Amino acid sequence: MEKNVAVSIESDASLRCYNTFGMDVKASQLLRLTSENELPEVLRYASAFEGRVLFLGGGSNILLTRNWEGLVIKIETKGIEVLDEDSEFVYVKAQAGEVWDDFVNFCVERNFGGIENLTLIPGCVGSSPIQNIGAYGVELKDVFYMLEAVSLRTGEFREFYKDECNFGYRYSVFKGECKNSYLILSVIFRLQKRPKFNLSYGAVEEEVKRIGAGINIRTISQAITNIRRSKLPDPSEIGNSGSFFKNPLVSVGEFEALIKSYPNLRYFRNNDEYKLAAGWLIESCGWKGYREGDAGVHSLQALVLVNYGSATGNQIKELSEKITESVFNKYGVKLEAEVNIL
Repeated sequence: MEKNVAVSIESDASLRCYNTFGMDVKASQLLRLTSENELPEVLRYASAFEGRVLFLGGGSNILLTRNWEGLVIKIETKGIEVLDEDSEFVYVKAQAGEVWDDFVNFCVERNFGGIENLTLIPGCVGSSPIQNIGAYGVELKDVFYMLEAVSLRTGEFREFYKDECNFGYRYSVFKGECKNSYLILSVIFRLQKRPKFNLSYGAVEEEVKRIGAGINIRTISQAITNIRRSKLPDPSEIGNSGSFFKNPLVSVGEFEALIKSYPNLRYFRNNDEYKLAAGWLIESCGWKGYREGDAGVHSLQALVLVNYGSATGNQIKELSEKITESVFNKYGVKLEAEVNIL
C-alpha cells in the first residue's frame, strides 16, 4: 500500500538563488522534490493546486520577468548509476536533479565517451533532453538512449526512447506536443567504451594540442572547460543564462543572398540549411559589451546577455528585443531566444 510522505511548502519564497540570471523574484509557494518517495504526494499537491505550476531544475535556461504567482516545484533528486554495458557501450542513468556538469565529470572520470564536448553546460540532467542541449559539435541526442517521465495529467509513468523525442536543434517533443505534460524523472545515456572524438568545432583541437597530453576524453573535456571559461561569464559572479539566442537557420537561397552582401558572415552547414552564428550577427551590429544600467551584453561573447547586479527580467527582455530588431533590420534574419522568458 502506498504510504504518503509529507512535503514542506514554503510561502512567498525567493527564487533569486534558483535562477542563474539572479532575478530577485518570488514564488507564491515553493515545494522541493528530493526523492522518488515524495513523488506521489508532490503530484497530488500539484494536481490539486489552483494556479500555475512551474517545474524548476537548475534555473539556467529561464528569464523571470515577474513574481511567479503560483507554485514552483524545485527538482532536487540525485543519483547516478551504471545500468548495463556491452562490448561497445555503457548505459548510465542519472536522476533529473543531478547537476549536468557533475554528471559529465562522472562519465569523463570513468572514460565513458561521447559526452565530453558537453562539459560545463549549466543546468540539470532533467532539462537536458527538453532543450536537446549541445556544444562544440555534439548534441544530447547523440548520447541519449531513453528517459523516464510521469504524466502530470494522469500520474502514469512512461518511457520515451530516442525516436519518440523528435529531437531537433534546441528542440524536443517536450517543447512541442508534450510541453507541460510530463515531468522527466531520469535520463539514461548510451556512452562509448571506445570513444570517437569530435574535435571539428571551433578551437577545440588547437586547445587540446596546447594542453599537450594527447587526445583523450579528459583532455577534450579540459580543453572545452578552458575555452568556455575564457569567454563565458560564471553565473555565480555575473548573472546570465549562457547563450541567450539560438543560432538561426536559413535556407540555401537566403544564405547565398547574405554571403554575397556579407562575405565575412560566420556560418555552419547544417544538412540542407545553413546555421548562422548569432553571436557574430549581434557583434557586427555593435552590441558586444553594450550596457544599459545593470543589463548588458557580455564583453567577450555577444551571445550572452548579463545581469550586472540589479537588472530586472524586463530590462533584460527589452534589451534582447532591441538586439533582435537590430539584427533583423540589418540582415533580415529573425533571432529566437534560446532562454524561456516567463
